[in-house]
Amino acid sequence: MVTIRSRFAPSPTGFLHLGHAYSAVVSWNIARKAGGQFLVRIEDIDFTRCREHFCDQIFEDLSWLGLEWPTPVLYQSRRARAYESALQQLSDLGLCFPCCCTRKDIASALSALHGPANEPGGLQRHPRYPGTCNHRLMANRRSGDAIRIDMRKAIECLGGPDAVSVLFFRDVGPLRSGCHHLDPDHLVDHYGDFVVARGDIATSYNLAVVIDDAAQDISHVVRGEDLFAETALHRLLQALLDLPIPVWLHHKLVTDASGKRLAKRHDAMAISRYRDMGWDADALLSSLDLRKCP
Repeated sequence: MVTIRSRFAPSPTGFLHLGHAYSAVVSWNIARKAGGQFLVRIEDIDFTRCREHFCDQIFEDLSWLGLEWPTPVLYQSRRARAYESALQQLSDLGLCFPCCCTRKDIASALSALHGPANEPGGLQRHPRYPGTCNHRLMANRRSGDAIRIDMRKAIECLGGPDAVSVLFFRDVGPLRSGCHHLDPDHLVDHYGDFVVARGDIATSYNLAVVIDDAAQDISHVVRGEDLFAETALHRLLQALLDLPIPVWLHHKLVTDASGKRLAKRHDAMAISRYRDMGWDADALLSSLDLRKCP
């Protein structure tokens, strides 16, 4: 029998809000109900934005909500060697190239007369990288260059058209329940050559999260519906790096009065603010039906 291990993995770039509370409790409940284990991971690879006092607040907020987790907690900022090793594996497969393009460069290329932005349908959620640097070799990488995966080569590495036989994942949540098969052509057209290491932090969220989920034996990845699109890239990286395949649960988002998803700038809906106003955890969770979540 597989032991369920779920996790809550916030970034210490601001205060946790009600949306974080929902996600953490969903993850906690899945593990608790199955007699499994709930982990907390601090995703602090972006040293330009992460702050230690937000880490302290994260632990305080989660404890106040009644959640418990084993220690020591994994910090991504201490995992550089693991990410370097994964990048080397991908590079050894001949899939990586260095990229010096800025966001402005990419936007300019995409808006060119014959660029992807003028294709039917225009830009998508993941604007396809125009391939400006994909002729460059890793041996010629310069300081500050990002590293991208050549998506076409990645698909070929997994069997070309037959890659669909390995590129699938299962979602057990109420919104996306079922087995999802990834079409190789869609991955090329929709995502293109994606970043696996930023020039300033030597990794990326997409790479770090799959390496750490595997290292921590995470069986259930619980997160909001807004991250569903990222799952395709995570499943691709897992296939390329021969990592275990978890199941996913994408849950509904907690929104503000206008229906927009919460962000860390929503200080008025920060968990700590409710606590300071005299709320208790049960009242807060009940107000959002968090006790009824999966």
